[in-house]
Amino acid sequence: MARLERIRTYPVKSLDGVDREEVTIRENGTLAGDRTFALFDADGKLVEGPRTDRVHDITNEYDPETGTLTADISGSDENGPRQFDLGTDRGRGRAAAWFSDVFEFGDLTLERDEDRGYVARNGMGTSVISTATLETVADWFEDLTVESVRRRMRANLEISGVEPFWEDRFVGDDAPAFVVGGVRLEGATPCARCVVPGRDPDTGEPLPEFRERFVEKRRETLPDWADEEAFDHYYTLMLIADVVEADRGTTLAVGDTVETLD
Repeated sequence: MARLERIRTYPVKSLDGVDREEVTIRENGTLAGDRTFALFDADGKLVEGPRTDRVHDITNEYDPETGTLTADISGSDENGPRQFDLGTDRGRGRAAAWFSDVFEFGDLTLERDEDRGYVARNGMGTSVISTATLETVADWFEDLTVESVRRRMRANLEISGVEPFWEDRFVGDDAPAFVVGGVRLEGATPCARCVVPGRDPDTGEPLPEFRERFVEKRRETLPDWADEEAFDHYYTLMLIADVVEADRGTTLAVGDTVETLD
């Protein structure tokens, strides 16, 4: 039976995710707590993975109940992990100063947007992938684990009990919708990938020829039932889905059943 296997949100854009048992859907269709915070330089440019591989040197945990971010530099013994209360201006200011020392973009600010978040795609959409897709992609590369691929792809919702590339069926002119625990989602677009999936999520080290092999295998395995015209290229993986307006403000929970609508 198809079910919602995992919910993962990313409190600070481009940093580590947090597994959630349940989550509320924002009024713009994104998940509450997802990319709520983001770092900006003095020119207003985002500090994010495609811009710098330094994000992979940071390990962090976030407590959604208290708003506490615990952050550290991988392999560093200097001063140990730091804790910041991101629910206060003072806490965000302290965090921004710490991140300014980590990155090389001058003085940074840590901004907060609870209502919309700093999700790409103009703040719209929830990302969806199947467990079987992650397992298949892991098999394409020697020594990659499923968890490594999961961290590289950074999906919000993971669906189990379905076939590899199940999510590809929901894009195109005649694509169906699907329901997760009574919440209707409609496919918006395949997710074009950036440089981040090709890097080790712990070290930032690039995997040689990642993109070339990925594209080759994606072309070979694109399902017959996928609408190929909906894909601009083969360097895509994961679905960007919109929650219909009537279902925004409701809650998704791990274990919710998933049903494809004809």
